[in-house]
Amino acid sequence: MGTPRVSIQTQDFDLSEEVARLRAGEKRVGAVCSFVGTVRDRNGVSDSSVQSMELEHYPGMTEKSIEAMIDEAHTRFDILGARVVHRVGLLEPLDQIVLVAVTSAHRGESFKACEFLMDYLKTQAPFWKKEATPEGAHWVDARVSDDDALARWGITGSNAS
Repeated sequence: MGTPRVSIQTQDFDLSEEVARLRAGEKRVGAVCSFVGTVRDRNGVSDSSVQSMELEHYPGMTEKSIEAMIDEAHTRFDILGARVVHRVGLLEPLDQIVLVAVTSAHRGESFKACEFLMDYLKTQAPFWKKEATPEGAHWVDARVSDDDALARWGITGSNAS
């Protein structure tokens, strides 16, 4: 059956390998757009130093949710393929967290679909993040800006407090 569209994993991923697998044998691909998210050393809300981040998920439910996101991207955009890799477990600054890669015949559709999937992941995928800072560990709340990003796609998010 080929590479799955969604992987939730503790181990790191290789961007080149992931893109090569996504493109393999597909002669219609004229564009590949990818996004790699990494752990920052600062919290964007309080500007506190981040020592580590721990990500948890609900196995089975998370993959199903992301699969539905990819199906929606195929409905909205003229794309050929998509791959989402999301890490869980304990991560440190500079570690890769997430990969979204999209293929299409033309760049515009890949760019839009990649951004759509990332906006959707930030608000709708069932992940829980806990940051460790010098002040102690705390769960990361959803941000209004993430819900706003999703809203431009016509989807209402209600995750931020």
